[in-house]
Amino acid sequence: MHHRHLNHERFTAAAIDDIVSRGRWEDWCALRAAALDDAAVMERVRRVCRARGADPHCQRHRFWWHYAAAH
Repeated sequence: MHHRHLNHERFTAAAIDDIVSRGRWEDWCALRAAALDDAAVMERVRRVCRARGADPHCQRHRFWWHYAAAH
């Protein structure tokens, strides 16, 4: 899936939000690998998802928020 904010394979905050919101399994696997490989990406995942994770309707963000907090 082409994500509108993903430029040159960088995981910007906007790209992370897009992947979490609209991504598929393969996209999530790529984000997980990048986050485990780079602490800065993991921190961006945590920050992006914390902002929307408190909303009970944003289940995907809540999941990633807890995942990032655990790692």
